[in-house]
Amino acid sequence: MTTHRAPKPLAHPSRPVERAVTVALVLAVPAGVGWIGGMIYTVAGWGL
Repeated sequence: MTTHRAPKPLAHPSRPVERAVTVALVLAVPAGVGWIGGMIYTVAGWGL
């Protein structure tokens, strides 16, 4: 006789771990863009 198993639930975005990862990525992207912009500004300023 076979048994019926309910499918495993997919990861829900309201779970704390996924929310923390999403927040970290949202904060990391502008920080990275700002860092790259600062490096470009610094290197461009050396030539002046």
